Amino acid sequence: MAKKLFASSPHVGLRNMKSADMKRKPWSDKELAGYLRAADRQAAGDDSGINFEDIPPLTEQQLSQMVRFRDLKRKIPVSVRLDPEVLDWLKSKGEGHLTRINDILHNIMDAEQRVRRP
Repeated sequence: MAKKLFASSPHVGLRNMKSADMKRKPWSDKELAGYLRAADRQAAGDDSGINFEDIPPLTEQQLSQMVRFRDLKRKIPVSVRLDPEVLDWLKSKGEGHLTRINDILHNIMDAEQRVRRP
Protein backbone atom coordinates (compact mmCIF):
# COMPACT_ATOMS: atom_id res chain seq x y z
CA MET A 1 0.00 0.00 0.00
CA ALA A 2 1.38 3.40 -0.94
CA LYS A 3 1.98 5.90 1.80
CA LYS A 4 -0.45 8.82 1.72
CA LEU A 5 0.83 12.37 1.66
CA PHE A 6 -1.14 14.88 3.68
CA ALA A 7 -1.62 18.48 2.70
CA SER A 8 -0.36 19.64 6.09
CA SER A 9 2.97 17.85 5.63
CA PRO A 10 4.08 18.16 2.02
CA HIS A 11 7.02 16.10 0.82
CA VAL A 12 10.26 18.04 1.06
CA GLY A 13 13.46 16.80 -0.52
CA LEU A 14 16.53 16.37 1.63
CA ARG A 15 19.27 18.92 1.25
CA ASN A 16 22.93 18.12 1.66
CA MET A 17 24.62 20.43 4.10
CA LYS A 18 28.08 20.36 5.59
CA SER A 19 29.02 21.54 9.07
CA ALA A 20 30.87 24.49 7.55
CA ASP A 21 27.61 25.52 5.84
CA MET A 22 25.80 25.40 9.18
CA LYS A 23 28.47 27.49 10.88
CA ARG A 24 28.20 30.16 8.19
CA LYS A 25 24.39 30.24 8.28
CA PRO A 26 23.28 33.67 9.48
CA TRP A 27 21.13 33.60 12.60
CA SER A 28 17.80 35.37 12.61
CA ASP A 29 17.24 38.05 15.27
CA LYS A 30 14.83 35.71 17.05
CA GLU A 31 17.35 32.81 17.08
CA LEU A 32 20.15 35.07 18.31
CA ALA A 33 17.97 36.57 21.06
CA GLY A 34 16.98 33.08 22.26
CA TYR A 35 20.58 31.94 22.26
CA LEU A 36 21.72 35.00 24.22
CA ARG A 37 18.91 34.56 26.80
CA ALA A 38 19.88 30.92 27.32
CA ALA A 39 23.58 31.82 27.60
CA ASP A 40 22.80 34.55 30.17
CA ARG A 41 20.68 32.16 32.26
CA GLN A 42 23.40 29.51 32.12
CA ALA A 43 26.12 31.99 33.09
CA ALA A 44 24.00 33.23 36.01
CA GLY A 45 23.35 29.67 37.18
CA ASP A 46 19.61 30.23 36.79
CA ASP A 47 17.95 26.85 36.53
CA SER A 48 14.69 28.02 38.08
CA GLY A 49 12.73 26.91 35.04
CA ILE A 50 13.74 23.28 35.51
CA ASN A 51 11.38 20.99 37.41
CA PHE A 52 13.36 18.31 39.25
CA GLU A 53 10.40 16.81 41.11
CA ASP A 54 9.94 13.81 38.81
CA ILE A 55 13.62 12.81 39.02
CA PRO A 56 14.08 10.15 41.72
CA PRO A 57 17.10 10.43 44.02
CA LEU A 58 20.06 8.16 43.28
CA THR A 59 20.16 4.87 45.16
CA GLU A 60 23.17 3.71 47.19
CA GLN A 61 23.92 1.15 44.46
CA GLN A 62 23.90 3.83 41.75
CA LEU A 63 26.16 6.05 43.83
CA SER A 64 28.61 3.20 44.46
CA GLN A 65 28.89 2.52 40.71
CA MET A 66 29.68 6.10 39.76
CA VAL A 67 33.12 6.89 38.38
CA ARG A 68 34.90 10.20 38.19
CA PHE A 69 35.18 11.79 34.76
CA ARG A 70 38.45 13.44 33.98
CA ASP A 71 39.32 16.17 31.58
CA LEU A 72 39.83 14.69 28.16
CA LYS A 73 43.52 14.44 27.50
CA ARG A 74 45.44 12.92 24.68
CA LYS A 75 46.22 9.32 25.51
CA ILE A 76 49.22 7.34 24.36
CA PRO A 77 48.49 3.91 22.88
CA VAL A 78 50.37 1.10 24.62
CA SER A 79 50.30 -2.67 24.55
CA VAL A 80 49.85 -4.51 27.83
CA ARG A 81 49.60 -8.19 28.72
CA LEU A 82 46.97 -9.18 31.28
CA ASP A 83 46.03 -12.43 32.94
CA PRO A 84 42.89 -13.89 31.33
CA GLU A 85 40.94 -13.73 34.60
CA VAL A 86 41.81 -10.04 35.02
CA LEU A 87 40.60 -9.26 31.49
CA ASP A 88 37.41 -11.30 32.03
CA TRP A 89 36.74 -9.38 35.26
CA LEU A 90 37.25 -6.02 33.53
CA LYS A 91 34.97 -7.01 30.65
CA SER A 92 32.32 -8.30 33.08
CA LYS A 93 31.85 -4.74 34.32
CA GLY A 94 30.49 -3.69 30.92
CA GLU A 95 31.78 -1.70 27.99
CA GLY A 96 34.91 0.39 28.34
CA HIS A 97 37.25 -2.14 29.90
CA LEU A 98 40.31 -0.38 28.46
CA THR A 99 39.16 2.97 29.87
CA ARG A 100 38.54 1.20 33.18
CA ILE A 101 42.17 0.01 33.25
CA ASN A 102 43.29 3.63 32.84
CA ASP A 103 40.89 4.83 35.56
CA ILE A 104 42.08 2.17 38.02
CA LEU A 105 45.72 3.06 37.43
CA HIS A 106 44.96 6.77 37.64
CA ASN A 107 43.17 6.33 40.99
CA ILE A 108 46.13 4.36 42.37
CA MET A 109 48.51 7.07 41.14
CA ASP A 110 46.37 9.80 42.78
CA ALA A 111 46.23 7.88 46.07
CA GLU A 112 49.99 7.35 46.08
CA GLN A 113 50.63 11.04 45.40
CA ARG A 114 48.30 12.05 48.24
CA VAL A 115 50.17 9.76 50.68
CA ARG A 116 53.55 11.17 49.66
CA ARG A 117 52.53 14.80 50.18
CA PRO A 118 53.36 16.11 53.67
